Amino acid sequence: MADDKAMELTVQRPGDNSDRETGESISSQMQTGDNDVTKRLDRYITFKPAVAFGLTILSSWEGFGLVFGAALLNGGPTVLVWGTLIAFLGTSALALSLAELASITPTVGAQYRWTGLYAPKAMSPAFWSLMQGWLTVFAWISLCAAVPFVSATMVQGLIILNKDDYEPQRWHGTLLMWAYILIPVLCNIFARKVLVIFEMIGGVMHIVFFIVQVVTLVVMAPRSSASFVFTTSNFGLSGWESEGVQWCIGLLSIVSVLTGFDGVLHLSDEVKDAPRKVPRSMIWAVVINSVMALAFMICVLFCIGDVNAAVTSPTGYPIIEIYYQATKSKAAATVLTCTLLIPTMISIFGIMASVSRLAWAFARDKGLPFSEFFAYVHPTLRIPLNALFLVASVSALLGLINIGSTAAFYAILSLSALGLYLSYIIPIIFVLIRKFEGKHPPYGPFSLGQWGIPINIFALCWGIFMIIWLPFPATQPVTGVSMNYAGPIMIFVLFLALVDWFISGHKRFQVPTGKIDF
Repeated sequence: MADDKAMELTVQRPGDNSDRETGESISSQMQTGDNDVTKRLDRYITFKPAVAFGLTILSSWEGFGLVFGAALLNGGPTVLVWGTLIAFLGTSALALSLAELASITPTVGAQYRWTGLYAPKAMSPAFWSLMQGWLTVFAWISLCAAVPFVSATMVQGLIILNKDDYEPQRWHGTLLMWAYILIPVLCNIFARKVLVIFEMIGGVMHIVFFIVQVVTLVVMAPRSSASFVFTTSNFGLSGWESEGVQWCIGLLSIVSVLTGFDGVLHLSDEVKDAPRKVPRSMIWAVVINSVMALAFMICVLFCIGDVNAAVTSPTGYPIIEIYYQATKSKAAATVLTCTLLIPTMISIFGIMASVSRLAWAFARDKGLPFSEFFAYVHPTLRIPLNALFLVASVSALLGLINIGSTAAFYAILSLSALGLYLSYIIPIIFVLIRKFEGKHPPYGPFSLGQWGIPINIFALCWGIFMIIWLPFPATQPVTGVSMNYAGPIMIFVLFLALVDWFISGHKRFQVPTGKIDF
């Protein structure tokens, strides 16, 4: 197999920009070239499990069930239907642009590696690569905390539904969140090869549970009119005066569940024939998830019942109230909610694996402080054990914020989408510069051809548009509680990255480029 073959490698160090402008072909992963077993992973994931990873990491229709209540307040049904179509187009352009890069250079580091590879030498590629690495790692760790937190609070919602005397406390949610983190960590440690089976099962559940949800709602729920689903907008509920602003803010909850399609990229070292299979799995994940999410959202809107009751549900999640209205049974509503939670739990397995590999790759390139420690691969378990503990520990610590302020924690959740969008557009900007200069390296098995530049430009415009709106607070007036702290936190993270660069990053960080024949 490819991982058994010899590799030619050039390590690009800060200040050394040789061969950067030649546009030479790099047909596969860039690695460190170290044959030490403590710095290499096994390549065992085939195409179907790779697609399953993409499907379950996104879990978009399940995610819609968790977060669509925010869009009901800002824009309403028109955002949920037509906004999903718009988000699908924008997300697809981003996925296609990154898939083309992945076909040339499928690498665990992905965005920060590409940034270092394609940035013009006059712009200090090592600097931009280190900034990108910090940004991408922190964004993914935020997502790694977000999914367990939302799942944990939905479990609290089910307890509220079934136990009338339950008084929810924020620390309950934090403890449940830690349980959601612990299980995938243990699975990643002791059942690494079983992850493929779990992801395949998760991919099947992703489709089967979708059918169960749609059939149940269509058969049992009251009906809304087509005009309500496709033409009704809800404005004036969030405090914002401008209807355009409200509609764009409502779009954010949709975008958040289509973000993270790059997760399979960070498993590239473990995917067989990565230049072909990683790009295809990314694209299929976006297409399948978007189609299912749109169909699910249309179904829910047709079967929503009492909108006010759903929005003001004491469970905190409108979808639980919708299930209860449809089935008239708490037990049935609980079962339907579990068909959201189970695939979401499996998605955490893939997310944890993906983020730990990303942190490991960044440490392997000396992007993190204490890099040798976090670049370690356990020789028996064959996983980046220390990087996994880093990701799990930071995610668990983020959960402590919820004890003091739920609003502050939700700001960190929105940070993941902001960080990931920034991580998407930076390499696209640099690769566009290469294309316009005629210095792009030979394409891999997947190429956008003559549509490459138009798709890249559209992806860039979409990404910038979303970055502008992601820091906006969901409601007015803005207070310390309702403030969206994603923007300030992102600035703080970038500040830490700058401090790291000037203290030691400019000396220690390496931007490798290399070639492997698969």
